[in-house]
Amino acid sequence: MPLVHFSHDGRAGLGKLFGDHVVDLASVAPRLPGTVTEFLAAGDAALEAFHRVEDKAAAAISLADVRLLPPVPHPEKYLGIGMNYRDHAAEAAKAGVATPPFQVWFNKQVSCITGPFDDVVKPKVSEKLDYEAELAVVIGRRCRHVSVEDARSAIGGYMVANDVSARDWQLRTPTHTLGKSFDTHGPIGPWLVLDDEIEDPHALDLRMYVNGEERQHGNTGDMIHNIYEQIAYLSTVMTLKPGDILATGTPGGVGVALNPPRFVQAGDVMRVEIDGIGHIENRVVAE
Repeated sequence: MPLVHFSHDGRAGLGKLFGDHVVDLASVAPRLPGTVTEFLAAGDAALEAFHRVEDKAAAAISLADVRLLPPVPHPEKYLGIGMNYRDHAAEAAKAGVATPPFQVWFNKQVSCITGPFDDVVKPKVSEKLDYEAELAVVIGRRCRHVSVEDARSAIGGYMVANDVSARDWQLRTPTHTLGKSFDTHGPIGPWLVLDDEIEDPHALDLRMYVNGEERQHGNTGDMIHNIYEQIAYLSTVMTLKPGDILATGTPGGVGVALNPPRFVQAGDVMRVEIDGIGHIENRVVAE
């Protein structure tokens, strides 16, 4: 069952999802940490206590009555990998962008993070606002120099992400950071599905819809560099910590690659679905 970060009656907290309702962990397991990052850092003891939580009516809150918040609102790092799906690399190659020989990473500044159903703002200064459906991996333990074989042990869980991108700003510099980091351009959620709930993170279908029209449809098995290779590569350079977010790439069909390009505008609704994880949905509003 997913770990939910929610607000209800003016209070934010963690819960365990059971179908159409959330069991408030503060009521049934008050010793558990109050944030997802602290929960992950607490390790196996917190995980075991979470799994023992049962569906109790007295602590149940209807999902319709809560606001779902970003599962990890304040990570230390939010990193994204570029051109990591074969069909996305192919559409980039048609535009003259060569597939890089190594993993190419960029920062999304953590101030971009917003909730799974919150509005995404189209900046006044951008006319090329784009979408990228992605599986987000959340690191579960502090680690460095992790081997590919051991990398799964570093995963805390998975979320749906939309790597919203202001393409005109992204292409101003090789780092891409500014074009990836406008406020509200990091919707994540709708909850954290813990690693032990997913049999194979490389066998998940993901889809992006804009106003109900399917724009992207891929499978996480189509990654050029799989999740374990990503963790091994990054941990060669830096210490990964509980709560760090890795956006693992997007399939083909991004707006900038369509002919003609189709960017999102105020009033459009972007919906990302990943099998076994859930969906997020965000309306674009003008700044």
